[in-house]
Amino acid sequence: MNVRELSEKYKKEIISLRREFHQNPEISWNEIRTSRRIEEELKKIGIGVQRVANTGIVGTIKGEGNSKKVVALRADMDALPIQEDNDNIPYKSKNDGVMHACGHDSHISMLLIAAKILWELKDQINGTVKLIFQPAEEIVEGAKKMLDEGVLDGVDAILGIHIWSQFPVGKISLEPGPRFAAGDRFKITVKGKGSHGAVPHLGIDAIVAASAIVMNLQTIVSREINPLEPAVVTLGKINGGFNFNVICNEVILEGTTRSFNPDIQHNFPSIIKRIIDKTASTFNARAELDYTVGSLSCFNDPKISEIAKRSITKLFGNEVICPLEKTSATEDFSYFNHRVPGIMVFLGGGNKDKNIIYPQHHEKFDIDEDALPIGTSLYAQFALDFLNGQTE
Repeated sequence: MNVRELSEKYKKEIISLRREFHQNPEISWNEIRTSRRIEEELKKIGIGVQRVANTGIVGTIKGEGNSKKVVALRADMDALPIQEDNDNIPYKSKNDGVMHACGHDSHISMLLIAAKILWELKDQINGTVKLIFQPAEEIVEGAKKMLDEGVLDGVDAILGIHIWSQFPVGKISLEPGPRFAAGDRFKITVKGKGSHGAVPHLGIDAIVAASAIVMNLQTIVSREINPLEPAVVTLGKINGGFNFNVICNEVILEGTTRSFNPDIQHNFPSIIKRIIDKTASTFNARAELDYTVGSLSCFNDPKISEIAKRSITKLFGNEVICPLEKTSATEDFSYFNHRVPGIMVFLGGGNKDKNIIYPQHHEKFDIDEDALPIGTSLYAQFALDFLNGQTE
């Protein structure tokens, strides 16, 4: 049997695993049950397992050929702190306030069955396959921790798959170039001086200063960045004030930046600091910036994209390949594909006819499970093609 036939053969098992993981979601760095079940499934197949980065799992399949090439396949494991609102499905989350609202349950199950298929086809593997089950993607910590512990040492290429509910089931996007944005987080503390609201001249109003900062930060994208370069500055949280008749002495603003150009990501902190310092001083206030670099921009390597394109065409024909616009969402897979040539594939999981229409991170998020054998097939076929010399 070929890869596609084996994926269809194990379709019920993929779905069963996905539903099990969906019912038992765990947030970042708490993937205790998840990693235990992954380890059990890999050992049941016969695959050697290594614990990495606390709750992370790496399985290794060594083929029967003599090649020293190594390919990595990655799936993330963590869920989100969201209360699921899908009462109509039998596999709804059992953990209150926690939900697989980003499809990581699908990624785990697809990679587990791809591992099973590759084990059965081990005599066709000319090299080594690393199966990376990564924790803590949602808080942009897992990939960096795994890299620090050497998970990509000796790896020549890596492939990840992300199921996407806003993309129709049966379609795959794997074009080269930018796919996910870099995403950072910042916190601004605006400090003034309190007084009675009836005598504002005796205080320094942090709310007025913060309001001006909010408006001035909007000019970064419109006036300081090339309009041909995508970029975002979003302020999503503001907190300050004690009472209606009190001049506020401190306001805290929190937000995020998004970009694809590494130079823009690098320059954001200094631009933001200049604006908040000068704006605050206009009102005799002070502003402090706490800027945290999150994920890097995620770019698909052209050569790896071409190999994956040939793999999926071999399995399903050209009609499954469909372009999808890059997203300003983030993925810490970017840390992997900044280290070795890699590709992040978008796998269609939406279906309007089944009312599977809600985006990632929504409390009604779900996927069309007909997508699962497609992703499973690509994981396995890509590994075979890369290791067996289909790299030109």
